Amino acid sequence: MDLDPEGIFRDDSDEDDDNLHEREANKEMVVYLIDASPKMFTPANAAKPDEKQETHFHTIVNCITQSLKTQIIGRSRDEVAICFFNTKEKKNLQELAGVYVYNVTEREQLDRPDARLIKEFSCVEDSFMNNIGSRYGITSGSRENTLYNALWVAQALLRKGSVKTVSKRILIFTNEDDPFGGITGAAKTDMIRTTIQRAKDAQDLGLSIELLPLSRPDEDFNMSLFYADLIGLEGDEVVQYVPSAGEKLEDMTDQLRKRMMKKRKVKTLSFAITNDVCIEVNTYALIRPTAPGTITWLDSISNLPLKTERSFICNDTGALLQAPQERFQLYNDKVVKFSVRELSDVKRVSSHHLRLLGFKPLDCLKDYHNLSPSTFIYPSDEQIFGSIRVFVALHSSMLRLGRFALAFYGTPTRPRLVALVAQEEVISSSGQDEPPGMHMIYLPYSDDVRYPEEVHLTSGDAPRATDEQIKKASNLLRRIDLKHFSVRHFANPGLQKHYGILEALALGEDEMPDIKDETLPDEEGLARPGVVKAIEEFKAAVFGENYDQEEAEAAAAKGGASKKRKAIADAASQKSAAYDWADLADNGKLKDMTVMDLKTYLTAHGLPVSGKKDAIISRILTHLGK
Repeated sequence: MDLDPEGIFRDDSDEDDDNLHEREANKEMVVYLIDASPKMFTPANAAKPDEKQETHFHTIVNCITQSLKTQIIGRSRDEVAICFFNTKEKKNLQELAGVYVYNVTEREQLDRPDARLIKEFSCVEDSFMNNIGSRYGITSGSRENTLYNALWVAQALLRKGSVKTVSKRILIFTNEDDPFGGITGAAKTDMIRTTIQRAKDAQDLGLSIELLPLSRPDEDFNMSLFYADLIGLEGDEVVQYVPSAGEKLEDMTDQLRKRMMKKRKVKTLSFAITNDVCIEVNTYALIRPTAPGTITWLDSISNLPLKTERSFICNDTGALLQAPQERFQLYNDKVVKFSVRELSDVKRVSSHHLRLLGFKPLDCLKDYHNLSPSTFIYPSDEQIFGSIRVFVALHSSMLRLGRFALAFYGTPTRPRLVALVAQEEVISSSGQDEPPGMHMIYLPYSDDVRYPEEVHLTSGDAPRATDEQIKKASNLLRRIDLKHFSVRHFANPGLQKHYGILEALALGEDEMPDIKDETLPDEEGLARPGVVKAIEEFKAAVFGENYDQEEAEAAAAKGGASKKRKAIADAASQKSAAYDWADLADNGKLKDMTVMDLKTYLTAHGLPVSGKKDAIISRILTHLGK
């Protein structure tokens, strides 16, 4: 039995475990609770002439639809459930009245969104009254508390997964600020108490409850009546919540097709300070490059994702083998055997994910050492008590002495050195702007640093700009400078088109979405008189006053040459048409023709005319396929 020695030093454990932990930490589960009472079907805005009125229900359906589309792109591992309350029909595992869990076939109630769910949910408004129905909420004389039932159903939907690795949220959409306004007395007090207690029980289990309120045209949404107590708002938070919730709703509707990096914990690392002292830190991703999603291989018949498996087969018997307990490497015509344990020990550089090696002055850290986006680390006491205290002591000492920490980071298959730079907390009147912690900067390998050759130029070799040219260039830059520029203001047109096409194919849409390229020059802004004047002055200072005239004359001369070439080609085509070239080639009469006549064929067909007569004839025969 022969085993392939390639990959003998491949790591089979660390990388997969780290990736699994990172994926689980980035997962989110959301339940959308949508109020389906008749008030949600009233116009969302005041009546305007020649404008179709949209209801609050339509706004919410459109908002969630757009959010699901972007979620497939940006957070494909997240799971969602859609639940209506205050409905005539009921559909939930608990058989509670007034709650309808919306779903499509071949999909669990809480699962990743797919194209069928998005396509059918976007049209739910057309058949909602016939299939599901709407009814008023909690009414006088009724003991049915539909909001309480909805919270119970949402909590049951979110029961899977640990809150340590999965973020769980309940989003409530409604325009009714007082769901218990139709009843009075002790019944109302009891219902409010039990509903708030149900919400608190869910929050104690690690579930986050958020409200996205919708204000009716005639009155604003009053959080103080009930929902402030439900989600736990106090003081100024009550006044500030409605405007911020409106921005969230607008963001959900107007999100671009982009890969989004949530501000969540990416990974938990063990940070070894010394051989005897080890603390626990969490890592957070800051800025990351945006790229299309990875390719998923599908079965050509069932269209289901394929899973790659590796099997070992014996050369002698063809039997299926288990993973080998030993591996080997040929050395001096000898087979050197290694056990899996020995290979693991050989490859292991450190027993911890992050190990402190020493300290250096901050001056030793150069700008070009930062090759990729840094990772932010922050201490945690969840597994190792006292980690925060040790981290704070290390952090404050590095700030006081002006040092950065040099550390080893990575797995045995991907070891590298990192610089840990302490960041001091920044607080302003609006709150904390920058948290205290450390930035983990990935240092380059030796071959990552380039040493370009220095070009020594004398003063006469390189042209130098005059003071007037520098002045005009500075004026032009001031005119076209983008105020308050941020890369967040511009979407990647390539990614927008890529995801737009995928969305159209998945949803079966006939028309491709119209993608606006925001990176193109602002023609309207460049046409302003001040900008045009600055551009003309800069061109005159650099190229001279007659630059435009010279450029126009050169273009005219080029156009004349093109016309001349076209006339020659037309004449050659007419002369070439007088001969039957196929017949001449078949009878071997091309060698009897003059070189000038042969070149008419080449010129007429845009072929090169250089070379001797034999080369020209060979070129003609090749073109004729002879």
